[in-house]
Amino acid sequence: MRAAVFKEAGKPWVVEERPDPTPGDGEAVIKVGRCGICGTDLNMTSGKGYDFPCDTILGHEFSGEVVAIGKGVTSLKVGDRVTALPAAGCGACDMCRAGQVVMCPNMSPYAGGYAEYMRIAERTAVQLPAALSLNDGALVEPLAVGLHGVRLANLPLGAKVLVLGAGAVGLAATFWAKRLGAGRVVAASRSERRRDMALALGADDYVLTGEGEAERVTQALDGMPDYVFEAAGAVGLLQQSINLVKPNGHVISLGFCMAPDPVIPGISTFKQVKLTFSMAWTVPEFQYAVDMLDSGHVEPRHMITSNIGLDALPDMIETLRGPHNETKVHVDPWA
Repeated sequence: MRAAVFKEAGKPWVVEERPDPTPGDGEAVIKVGRCGICGTDLNMTSGKGYDFPCDTILGHEFSGEVVAIGKGVTSLKVGDRVTALPAAGCGACDMCRAGQVVMCPNMSPYAGGYAEYMRIAERTAVQLPAALSLNDGALVEPLAVGLHGVRLANLPLGAKVLVLGAGAVGLAATFWAKRLGAGRVVAASRSERRRDMALALGADDYVLTGEGEAERVTQALDGMPDYVFEAAGAVGLLQQSINLVKPNGHVISLGFCMAPDPVIPGISTFKQVKLTFSMAWTVPEFQYAVDMLDSGHVEPRHMITSNIGLDALPDMIETLRGPHNETKVHVDPWA
């Protein structure tokens, strides 16, 4: 099969031939239909922090069609259209029973969507209804990331919410906050380019960050935010979130910054801020995202700005490292 491979930091990704995968016990192989490019794929191949292993096939926001099944698989059959968590646990430990498979001591990764075929685990697969496209299926992972963070916040009805960052995860958090209890939701970013997307996904207003941001946020929310979702993952944003949230407020970190990010504990203490870090997703959250899309809430489709072929992926990775106008780029390995 053909696959786009991360060779090492500082060098271009390479499209090359790799052996076709075969399913093990409890696994299936899918023909990849779409795979979204995630900011993590950029940050963790940059050489500026913790990186993915060299010479690996990445891609964890995928959907596709089952083409082979392994021993013991009963819930999937050839021809099924699915998405799946890009990880699976042992199924028996405390973390797995809590749904946090990515924290299982024996977690197995199942990334590999930047290829024509990939393996998935049956127990983390979610089938796609007929009304949903493969593009929809590849949106489920980032939607589930946002959903997990909003669920951790336990939003009370009518809460005032600020989402800091308007990338895919910030847009997903905006989408879910508006649907899971928030009153007024404001999205904030450094530029205007995703204003329309944020409003389409449920934001009541959109403000620019920078000098005077606190006043703009307070005016847009009619008060300081009860909850701030930090969804950009850049150094300085945790403290920025703490500065913006109201006393006794709650900051939820979704940005996955891989560099040291200093905060001033005294400011958090004076305001008695609660700080929560959100990790990944659960199978029920994947299913809930699929069900929400299938019910007609397809606003997240606004996030998709490009569909490209596998050969265009290496250049697109470099484009996304600099200034660009993309939000969610989907790779079709067969285009």
